[in-house]
Amino acid sequence: MSKLELGVCYYPEQWDRSQWQEDAKRMVEMGLDWVRIAEFTWGLIEPARGQFRWGWLDEVIGILGQAGLKVMMSTPTAAPPKWLIDAHPEILPVGPDGRVRGYGSRRHYCFSSEIYLAEAKRIATEYASRYGKNPHVHAWQIDNEYNDHDTVLSYSMAARSGFQRWLQKRYETIDALNQTWGTVFWGSLYSGFDQIELPNGLVAAPNPTHALDFMRYSSDRVRLFNKAQVDILREHSPGRDITHNFMAGSFEFDHHAVAADLDVVGFDSYPLGNLMGSTLSDDEKRRYLRTGAPDYQGFHCDLYRSQGRGRMWVLEQQPGPVDWAAKNPSPAEGMVRLWTWAAYAHGAQAVMFFRWRQAKFAQEQYHTALLRSDNSPDQAAVELAQIVKDRETLPSATRSKANVAIPLDYSSIWAADILPHDDEFPNSHIIREWYASLRQLGADVDFLGPEDDLDGYALILLPQSMIVSADLAAKLSDSDAKLVIGARSGSKTPQMHTPANLAPGTLTELTGVHVTRVESLPLLAQEHVQLINGPRHAFVGWREIVETNESVLARFESAYCDGSPAVVQSNRAIYMAMLPRGALLQSILHQALEWAGLSTLNCDPDIRIARRGTLHFAFNFGDTPKPLPAGDHRRLLIGTDPVDVRDMTVWQEDVPLKKSI
Repeated sequence: MSKLELGVCYYPEQWDRSQWQEDAKRMVEMGLDWVRIAEFTWGLIEPARGQFRWGWLDEVIGILGQAGLKVMMSTPTAAPPKWLIDAHPEILPVGPDGRVRGYGSRRHYCFSSEIYLAEAKRIATEYASRYGKNPHVHAWQIDNEYNDHDTVLSYSMAARSGFQRWLQKRYETIDALNQTWGTVFWGSLYSGFDQIELPNGLVAAPNPTHALDFMRYSSDRVRLFNKAQVDILREHSPGRDITHNFMAGSFEFDHHAVAADLDVVGFDSYPLGNLMGSTLSDDEKRRYLRTGAPDYQGFHCDLYRSQGRGRMWVLEQQPGPVDWAAKNPSPAEGMVRLWTWAAYAHGAQAVMFFRWRQAKFAQEQYHTALLRSDNSPDQAAVELAQIVKDRETLPSATRSKANVAIPLDYSSIWAADILPHDDEFPNSHIIREWYASLRQLGADVDFLGPEDDLDGYALILLPQSMIVSADLAAKLSDSDAKLVIGARSGSKTPQMHTPANLAPGTLTELTGVHVTRVESLPLLAQEHVQLINGPRHAFVGWREIVETNESVLARFESAYCDGSPAVVQSNRAIYMAMLPRGALLQSILHQALEWAGLSTLNCDPDIRIARRGTLHFAFNFGDTPKPLPAGDHRRLLIGTDPVDVRDMTVWQEDVPLKKSI
């Protein structure tokens, strides 16, 4: 699938049957290829246990398929019906405050409930048996947005007993658990696994290994839940792709692990909905209020493309103002088109817009769609027409492997949340900021999981990897890549202990660094970092005092530790003893790219360049036209040079023919 395919999320159950035929006809006329349906239909299909009403859904699938549309069917487990909750209220999730989270919206189930797992498998089997070999059903989505509304972590009795069983399997003896958790601290020893509670509602912070193990257990339950439905669909619907729509910005479970069981990794893209929660400055948020952060789409597409082993779809693309953020601005004209092609440039095989028609009742009435509730086209429909024209213009292309990679370790993100040492520690935002700096320098980026091969990369970066296993350290050592390693990397063992040789633990030999102390500075204590061959930069936040015999690229200017190394370079790795941001970060990464033998671009902050095969894309997120980076022999396919306001330019580079002798 090298040409972009387009789709829409459709909720026919919310509209009169008389509209279905016309809806399908209009979808085809507008250039759509796919329709995703049925993720919230359990209570409609099975209004009482064992009483199924398939007729309307049979009809919808027939109408869509006969119109020439490919159907993505969904398992409906994101919204269990009321009769099931009434029969088994213990299915409901429990929040960290100990309160049961009730029925009446969605995602009201606990991943730890064995009762709900059995019910989910039962209903998934019913859907798969009925539609698994339907010629109009070409793919499946499992459930909907794991961890939406913070539902991965549940503190139910089912979670308590499940966690105890998980711990017993992991540690085998309670003595091994006590030793690993360090329960001698504060005298919190256990004499049996049945004594262990969940790490919520405590007087002070929980034991960090206890908390990390609960995150691991909860993540394992998500994978088990997902895999159970994957296995059912493989049996009853062979040959159809299986996916799930991950939530952009969610790190509460291990997406690498869940993605390993899927054919295609999908995610839901809401650039404006997620803008205000980013670490952009207020000035940047103001600047990008109607475009979204320039690297939002690229970051998540590259992450999920990598997890999908090259196969990634956007399963919900923001079409206009959403209704669930604290503030919900309208995107600038042209942004739906720009986001769509940015997704394609970063490897998307398909983009589906959320949703077909704006709801006129219930919780999402203000969430825009391709059509307004009166059936008139909204702005996204206008931009869809241009996307379809663009698609006819562009040749097929396939995304290539990047030269730069970022291993992303979910347990390290959990670990930093558990032991932050700084209540403003940016954690997962560090990875986004490093990615954004690399992209502004023109680098294409892949993300890596724990099982991925490191061969072929010139530069590998670990922005925030508190836990670095011996296996990963060995793979990094054996690779031919240059390394850039962020502060805190390797500072904890998988058991959440300080390494015997102190930080950076397993990375000590590669970095030539020995961390002797860490501190975190408040904003009022701003200090400076002086690059040896560059300017002086302001610094605040996390800092490490290090000993090294390697080359020092930058030093702290400080009354406390004046001259202490801030950036160190060995023959294999650059190590940062603080969290550089902005111009300081970009300066260090620019030097690292050149050290790795990679060329860089000096892009305007509003411009992002991406490559997909022979196609080169430039996206302008700014409010003035911006020139393309210097280059020769370009053949423009779409757009202009300079790139117009909130627009894109696409080109191929023609290699001049050599003259005959």
